[in-house]
Amino acid sequence: MSQALSFPTPLSTGSLEHYIQAVRAFPVLTAEEEYELATQLQRDNNLEAAKSLILSHLRLVVSIARGYSGYGLQQADLIQEGNVGLMKAVRRFDPDRGVRLVSFAVHWIKAEMHEFILRNWRMVKVATTKAQRKLFFNLRKMKTHRGTLHPDEVNEISRELKVKPEEVLEMEKRMDGYDLALESQSEDDSDEQFSPIAYLQDPRPEPSDELADMQMQTLQSEGLQHALSSLDDRSRHIVQARWLNNEDGATLHDLAAEYGVSAERIRQIEQKAMQKMKSLIVHH
Repeated sequence: MSQALSFPTPLSTGSLEHYIQAVRAFPVLTAEEEYELATQLQRDNNLEAAKSLILSHLRLVVSIARGYSGYGLQQADLIQEGNVGLMKAVRRFDPDRGVRLVSFAVHWIKAEMHEFILRNWRMVKVATTKAQRKLFFNLRKMKTHRGTLHPDEVNEISRELKVKPEEVLEMEKRMDGYDLALESQSEDDSDEQFSPIAYLQDPRPEPSDELADMQMQTLQSEGLQHALSSLDDRSRHIVQARWLNNEDGATLHDLAAEYGVSAERIRQIEQKAMQKMKSLIVHH
């Protein structure tokens, strides 16, 4: 669906404020209008009907994204991911179930946002199992104060969420950890010597830089042109824009805006193209 339809995004509208104004301008559908459009989509695969359903619910994604503002991630990115969930919900919505789309879509929107938060929240992954994810998204609102949890509170939360008390304590420790600025925030130059940047420097190349150099050497090997020529035009352009430019590579959202599809779709195309190239280079 995302390949055939285009929607306003924070990037295309110039700013998050303009985007919010734009989505609020789309009318809210009545129950009858929603049922008719959903029926057209389900029966005839009417993409214009799908577009109307999506546009009328973009404000829902904005509202849900605000509830996750405490995780330090960009609202625009959360909204983009939530919109992916909304499109999935519209595709799967059955108007004959007697449920409004707004109720059905909430699950899909939150699921995409949750995945995005868990992939990107801080440098350390804080939740990897299903139980940890449930704990991660509920512990913050279940804490009634800013201090450390009392043992009775730990036991109550562990019983309610069906996790071990030590898991509650570990998650609290992870979530209460704060990010320390590498550079001094003081205007006093003498404070600079006590900031982490002064004593964490390492003259050796960063592992990520070494890995990037190794990947670049591989891509520039003898089989590169052969592998690139095997791709379709869009896949070739995405790989070149992401990895083979002399300057900084294009982001997924840059290419998503260029092609009018979601960032997730660009990621899928890139992954498939890279797998095909690696296979050809190895056997070249």
